[in-house]
Amino acid sequence: MDHKELDVWKESMLLSEEIYKLTKQFPDDEKFGLVNQMRRSVISIPINISEGLARKTKKENLHFLNISIGSISELETQLILSQRLGYCNIDNVMERLIKVRSLLLGLRNYITKNL
Repeated sequence: MDHKELDVWKESMLLSEEIYKLTKQFPDDEKFGLVNQMRRSVISIPINISEGLARKTKKENLHFLNISIGSISELETQLILSQRLGYCNIDNVMERLIKVRSLLLGLRNYITKNL
C-alpha cells in the first residue's frame, strides 16, 4: 500500500499546509509555544501514516496510525485554545481536521478487519 496514494495522507498533507499558514499570523511570543506544538502535531499525522504503512506487520501499521490519531486529537485541542485566545478562526481548518480524523479511523478499521 503506497501511502502517497491514500486520501488520508493527501488530506493530512493539506491540513499540515493549512496549519503552517495559519500559525504564521500568531503572535511572536507563541513561536516556541503553540506554534511549535501545533506544527509538530500536524506534521506527525502524515509522517506516522507513511511510517506505519511502510512497516511489515499489522500491529506496527496500527501502532503508527494510532499515533496519528493521537496527534490529530492534540491538534484539535491546540486549535480550540488558539481560537479562545483570539489568535485565529478555526472553522475552515476544523472541517479538514474532522475529515482527516474520519479517514484515519476508516483506515484503522480497514487494516483491523482486512490485513
